[in-house]
Amino acid sequence: MKRLVLLGLLSITAAAATMSVHAETAGAPPEAARYQVAQSDVGFFVDSHGRRVYFDRQTNRIIAVEEPQPLKGLLERVLPPLAATPRDDSNDFPPAPQTPPQPRNFPGTADPIPAPETVERAPLDERSPGDGNSRIRSLDELLAEQNPDAPARITPPDAQVPQPRVVPAPDAGETPAANTKTAAMPRPEPNIPSKGPVVVKLQVLLDRLGYSPGVIDGQMGSNVRKAVAAASQVTGVAYTVTDEATLDAELDRTGGPAFAQYVITPEDVAGPFAESIPTDYAEKAKMPAMSFTSPAEMLAERFHMAQNYLEQLNPDVNFYRAGTTIRVVAVGQNVERSVAHIEADKANEQVRAYDEAGRLIAAYPATIGSSDTPSPSGLVQVDRVAIDPNYTYNPKVNFVQGTNTMVLTIPPGPNGPVGSIWIALSKPTYGIHGTPEPDRIGKTNSHGCVRLTNWDAAELARLVTKGVTVEFID
Repeated sequence: MKRLVLLGLLSITAAAATMSVHAETAGAPPEAARYQVAQSDVGFFVDSHGRRVYFDRQTNRIIAVEEPQPLKGLLERVLPPLAATPRDDSNDFPPAPQTPPQPRNFPGTADPIPAPETVERAPLDERSPGDGNSRIRSLDELLAEQNPDAPARITPPDAQVPQPRVVPAPDAGETPAANTKTAAMPRPEPNIPSKGPVVVKLQVLLDRLGYSPGVIDGQMGSNVRKAVAAASQVTGVAYTVTDEATLDAELDRTGGPAFAQYVITPEDVAGPFAESIPTDYAEKAKMPAMSFTSPAEMLAERFHMAQNYLEQLNPDVNFYRAGTTIRVVAVGQNVERSVAHIEADKANEQVRAYDEAGRLIAAYPATIGSSDTPSPSGLVQVDRVAIDPNYTYNPKVNFVQGTNTMVLTIPPGPNGPVGSIWIALSKPTYGIHGTPEPDRIGKTNSHGCVRLTNWDAAELARLVTKGVTVEFID
């Protein structure tokens, strides 16, 4: 559409110029007739008001101004109507067509092509192009003739079309006036670290306070967020990695920095260690124990760490060599207050322990049942506690593992199916127990029981006695 307007402008300009030449040379000497009208070279730029200003590249004269749609008709309101301009002015433009072309419809198109819009024109300067003292008159100057106080800001280009001025958006932190009604706009989220040493500081602090984040691995995940929520319920403080100063102060109050040095002892490397742990239960039953597979795995569990994170902190370290100093996290002491009631929250995948007054004293991330083998519902009680238990596999009672259809007894050890702790419940075959895969707690399903990390299960086992109620929350 704008190309049609521009072609119309060029045709009108050429026609007007031709008429002017013929009028002026009617009674002039013959050599005046040799003047020819040069073909127009029209460019445009967008001024600071958003108007498209057309100009002759050869003379730098403004030809026409196209207003933005909201400001259409501005020139008619400021300048005298174009129809009132004397027609004997050689620089005058003929009036715009009264009837715009009708829209055309092409076959197969969904929408009609709109008719060209009207282009508002500004009168050209009266000086001739050959005048050496000629100067470009800007649109603002033309407007200033009607309003002398208006500043002149628009300057046509000498050679190149200028780029439109970009107006920056207001600062997101500005507060609108009290009587200003604005639409609610979301603010950008702060850059919250998702991993690294500051996340470890948060994990260690939560572990010391008794609200377990699961494995300490320097990764911000769902288990950490659940622990933060539990701690906030008791302390009233929502600890966050964006406030490292508070984390450092709380770490100093609860035992010191998050990281510490540890020297590997001969007992740490003495073993015995299993070469590997098979997945098949029949193969597990043939082994003497479900032992750790390396000193690194054993030390990672002792310090509540993911094994790969321990190895990342200590690259090129031989964990089998006694006397080697390694870097670990400085976890705190176990919770010592007795537990009177336990909640197993299935939806939130968390176990929460309360004292007799109903105060939350500990929280642990958990894996609680699955859709195929759901956990119990309602209220049960703690029946007994077994430390380092063996495991009896009975496919007729629980689930079928692989192709094993016979009853099997799997020896004890931290890598056994129930880890190193079994807290039996009053509902037969169900319990709260440990796991050989602590980094998968809260991320996988269980066979109906409540699964914790070995160290969390060991802490809870020391706090409960027979008859403590366990409520399963759906």
